[in-house]
Amino acid sequence: MPLGQFLGELASAAPAPSGGGAAALSVALGASLCAMTARLSERRLGSTAAALTTDANRICGQAASLIQADAEAYALVISAKRSPAGDDPGGRERAVAAALSGATDVPMQIAELGARTAGLAARLAADGNPVLRGDAIAAAALAAAGAQAAVTLVSINLAGADNDDRPARASSLLADALHSAQQAQATRA
Repeated sequence: MPLGQFLGELASAAPAPSGGGAAALSVALGASLCAMTARLSERRLGSTAAALTTDANRICGQAASLIQADAEAYALVISAKRSPAGDDPGGRERAVAAALSGATDVPMQIAELGARTAGLAARLAADGNPVLRGDAIAAAALAAAGAQAAVTLVSINLAGADNDDRPARASSLLADALHSAQQAQATRA
């Protein structure tokens, strides 16, 4: 979907797309900046530039695909919440919990991609073309912001799931993303 259409839908009264899609877009934007920075750093990075560009483009595509995946996963949560309780009110609660658990898979993937992108951006800020250091720092900030938003969604979705290890994993990914963003910011040309 074109960006303008996505932003219009995001701003609408519809429940989806929502925060997960915005987080995925943030990571995709960061990865795109990494691809540009790597591509324009060939003189400094040599043959590594092509591999970094390929990795950044791959991450961008994966993150972009999660925009729609998040909307679809959240639609299942909404459907479960709107379903009639019927004879077994506990059944509806279990269905909502299962839908929330399933919907958590997408923000987990966004957090993972955000951490990877922030790490790539920190490397590019340190070793890439110094003229593009600001772009690498922006990429790291966007990736970390996307990861942070995604981790928040993981925490909210799994608030009642005490035995789920995904919130701890998500927190670890966020720590990695934030650390990489700080490294990128601290890099001097």
